[in-house]
Amino acid sequence: MSNSFVPVSTPPGERARVVVLGCRNAGKSSLVNALAGQEVSIVSPVPGTTADPVRKSVEWLPLGPCTLVDTAGFDDDAGALGASRARRALEEMRTADIAILVVDGARGIAQPERDAASALRAAGVPFVCALAKADAIPDGGAAAAAIARELSAPAVAVSSATGEGVEELKRAVAETDLGAPASQRIVGDLLRPGDLVVMVTPIDAAAPKGRLILPQQLTLRDVLDAHASALVAQVSELPGLLASLSRPPAMVITDSQAFAEVRAVVPRDIPLTSFSILFARYKGDWETLRDGAAAIDSLRDGDLVLVSEGCTHRRQCGDIGTEKIPRWLSGKTGKALHFEFTSGRGWPSSPDELRRYALVVHCGACMLTRREMRRRVSDCRAAGVPVVNYGVLIAKLRGVDVPAGF
Repeated sequence: MSNSFVPVSTPPGERARVVVLGCRNAGKSSLVNALAGQEVSIVSPVPGTTADPVRKSVEWLPLGPCTLVDTAGFDDDAGALGASRARRALEEMRTADIAILVVDGARGIAQPERDAASALRAAGVPFVCALAKADAIPDGGAAAAAIARELSAPAVAVSSATGEGVEELKRAVAETDLGAPASQRIVGDLLRPGDLVVMVTPIDAAAPKGRLILPQQLTLRDVLDAHASALVAQVSELPGLLASLSRPPAMVITDSQAFAEVRAVVPRDIPLTSFSILFARYKGDWETLRDGAAAIDSLRDGDLVLVSEGCTHRRQCGDIGTEKIPRWLSGKTGKALHFEFTSGRGWPSSPDELRRYALVVHCGACMLTRREMRRRVSDCRAAGVPVVNYGVLIAKLRGVDVPAGF
């Protein structure tokens, strides 16, 4: 297990997020460095050294590819800046697939750790406790057992200085049930071995040079993992490709922006969907996102619409989020709509902020974890705000029936 951390190239949205939480100077950063086997975070006796979250991509066997996140102390009370650092730590907690709650062995468990454990349970985030600085206390094992009993969670005594308990902590995290269904697939569960899938991938000004976009790459891999075959074509080549086939494909998957053109070509008896719709069921809450499209018909003059993306890609002329969707929505509804935009971690932090919007339109979330995307959908549902993703929205705007049976 000593070499369980190696560099990985798995996209961030496909890695489990392991978030390390605790009070200031509890030993979080030292533990992160010990877990990663390298210096990831700055270690200092000065409280509040870790300000913004520090992330490291690692491979944690048998958990697999994951992102290890070091955070500021959630008890930071050093004025407005300290409160901001603590708030960021708690925001990271809500995006975690699993958390490591670090308890300072020299101080023991106190109310901040109890409150954090309650917050983790309320957010539905599983967690493991790490009793840090175990080399400085008489019986770390007994102290960890007491923490496990009080917080009803696994607890391991660890020492970043000596390495004691580090491998045991890794195993405890890897063995934790993260609650994700083992059968979670992008499209593979809709296919049978030997099926043929046609993937329509337009190459236009928005396409990255020399490669496919991430949802297309991940979908292609899932088709192959299902022991099916895939043919990839642009829209202009699709009619000739379909005519050349000796048997119809089991499914056609298109870029959402080409829905109308592809629907005109694909026979009605061949299932048609989009990469973004597949990601709605893979990353989000499919029923909520599908139902959110109905809110388009209820938009009124002056309504505010939020368009949110999980990544911070460079904007280009004709950008889908900031240009095309606002234009299409305004044209379809005939209403004088107003738009706001967020990207990356810029997500409304409270229900009151979300209630400002008549509709939230979200990207396919290829760069967000499933838990984080589902949290965003859940935030909208709790605030009573309809939410839809790009693919489902575009299908609605283009008059294309969204596939049933998901």
